[in-house]
Amino acid sequence: MRRTVSILGVTGSVGSSTLDLIERAPERFEVVALTAASNVAALADAALRTNATLAVIADEAKLGELRERLTGSGCTAATGDEALLEAAAGGAEWVMAAIVGCAGLRPVMAALEAGRTVALANKEALVSAGALMTDVAARSNAVLLPVDSEHNAIFQCLAGSRSEDVSRLLLTASGGPFRTSSEAEMRAATPAQAVAHPNWSMGAKISVDSATLMNKGLELIEAHHLFGLPSSRIDIVIHPQSVIHSLVEFVDGSMLAQLGAPDMRVPIAYALAWPERMATPAERLDLAAIARLDFAAPDPVRFPALRLAREALEAGGTAPAVLNAANEAAVAAFLGGAIGFADIAELVAKALENAESAPPRSIDEVMAIDGSARARVGALISEGCCT
Repeated sequence: MRRTVSILGVTGSVGSSTLDLIERAPERFEVVALTAASNVAALADAALRTNATLAVIADEAKLGELRERLTGSGCTAATGDEALLEAAAGGAEWVMAAIVGCAGLRPVMAALEAGRTVALANKEALVSAGALMTDVAARSNAVLLPVDSEHNAIFQCLAGSRSEDVSRLLLTASGGPFRTSSEAEMRAATPAQAVAHPNWSMGAKISVDSATLMNKGLELIEAHHLFGLPSSRIDIVIHPQSVIHSLVEFVDGSMLAQLGAPDMRVPIAYALAWPERMATPAERLDLAAIARLDFAAPDPVRFPALRLAREALEAGGTAPAVLNAANEAAVAAFLGGAIGFADIAELVAKALENAESAPPRSIDEVMAIDGSARARVGALISEGCCT
């Protein structure tokens, strides 16, 4: 039988890659719902090509245009929060959660509450509300599949293993565009330099996170929730070639690694076809041509975001949600030219001073924490705290 799928955030990098794989194997997949933030042309085109039954545009002003583009197709055009939740929890058994940031939190929760198989590309949701999400998944028998290349690699390496046999997890990081840059060079970095990732093609926000290594800090928290290991048993190593996507060390000293080209279609395909596999057009590795694989410890001085993320995980309470929201706000300010590159981590550190020990008990509380942290960052920028 064909697997029914919905893609939340179909016009982004992950969503487009998911759609590419689905269209290469139409006999295996049936598209139910697609969503996008504002790219109405791309959303309508994707809906028409895949015969989707529902297309949701977040920008309400573009609903009329979406309806016009879908006239006569049989695909319903919709907008608003309720429509987005319907797309997440509706008829599809498999849901790609690729909406960036906390905007994707409620749809992810809706899909989990409905007992769907959720392929999670939105790490921010798990960072901000990890315990709430995993609790809901356990109650509804939903399946949570990691799509981030690092967590997907760990998921593959753990296949058939008992949790008690695992010693530690190692997340690999390319080091981003500033891996060898000095502190002075990083302070003077422009948004264009920060988004120029050496290995991966990603959106602006996640590219900046890779440049600060906050992306790896968020993945540390995500790994804790996905695999149930404490911070002390999750390490990060710089691996500039991005060939090994992550590793698992077992109690007997054995270590397993997952290797592949830096192409997001590989981890997406693993989640899309799970528990089977499917073909992808990803480039095959030529180990002889690669010749060498390098590793190094991350520099805690030039990349303070890693320390902040680990401290937030260990502190618990509202700290992870504050970390995520403050980082999103700071990255947006950097991309908008309001602050410098080094100010991102400094703003996050200041926002974390307001974190509380009691964890959020609901999504409403998570969203309130998120809003307060963003407001705090905005206030700090207005007060001129950044140089």
